[in-house]
Amino acid sequence: MVEYPLREGGHAVKRPPALAEPSKGSPYTDMDIRLPVSSATIESQQTEAVTVVGGNAACGVVVLCDHATNDLPPQYGTLGLHPGELSRHIAYDIGAQAVTLGVAARLGAPAVLSRFSRLLIDPNRGEDDPTLVMRISDGAVIAGNRHLDAAERTHRINRFYAPYHNAIAAVLDDCLRTGIVPVIVSMHSFTPIWRGAPRPWHAGILWDKDPRLARPLIEALRLDRTLVVGDNEPYSGILEGDTLWKHATQRGLANALVEVRQDLISTRAGQDEWSDRLASIITSLLANPDPKSSMQTVEHYGSHSDIWQIEPMTRGKR
Repeated sequence: MVEYPLREGGHAVKRPPALAEPSKGSPYTDMDIRLPVSSATIESQQTEAVTVVGGNAACGVVVLCDHATNDLPPQYGTLGLHPGELSRHIAYDIGAQAVTLGVAARLGAPAVLSRFSRLLIDPNRGEDDPTLVMRISDGAVIAGNRHLDAAERTHRINRFYAPYHNAIAAVLDDCLRTGIVPVIVSMHSFTPIWRGAPRPWHAGILWDKDPRLARPLIEALRLDRTLVVGDNEPYSGILEGDTLWKHATQRGLANALVEVRQDLISTRAGQDEWSDRLASIITSLLANPDPKSSMQTVEHYGSHSDIWQIEPMTRGKR
């Protein structure tokens, strides 16, 4: 099993300095909402497996995108799929990359994004998860995965999965060394219709046992009465071995997985709207933390997955 450098050094409990006040006008149109600037800068870099978007290591936020792209390395072709299948949600989270980059840019925060389709290997699964490499996804048979052997599975872990998680770990280590404990926001998207049933939510916030970021984020989104916001809907945030389990739960970092319905972020206008909305809310939450629960400290809540087995179909959809 690949081991990731989940180093624990540098954990501090300082809060960031006061943040800029949001605009007094529209709550989602003020673009001057960057978090505090520090000399500690994470540099941008890109490899075959991962993109790291540079940002202020002391800003108190790291943004992740597990399913950023539908790209496949040339040697894998289309994994035996008709090319049109790669434009579907089975290959990536539509719109999530643009919102990730938008939120990170507005906050001046570092971001880490995958550079390979989830059909090759899903970075938001544990290494022992049966859905790590999908053979069938929402009715599509992935011929290139049907006869996957142990050697090829290990190759994909070492070449794509592990470098992505190592990059996340390195960015978090750099942030923690500044003395500011970051919160982690992981961006995803979901289909407006699942198995013929319309989904009512505009967005959902997924979380495990640590409520520090998730609950305030849900409450802030629900202040907009036009939005239907799911609390661990349309999926559960409890999944042992997933990205937030690895990098947030195990480190004791406050976190939330944000799911936005894909039809709302399939255009540039929608992506900008949700980038503005989320960046404004995150800025406000960090500027005005709940005195009963500090987001920017290391606190180990553990996971419900320690005692709860998730129904397989729920696991496979996120």
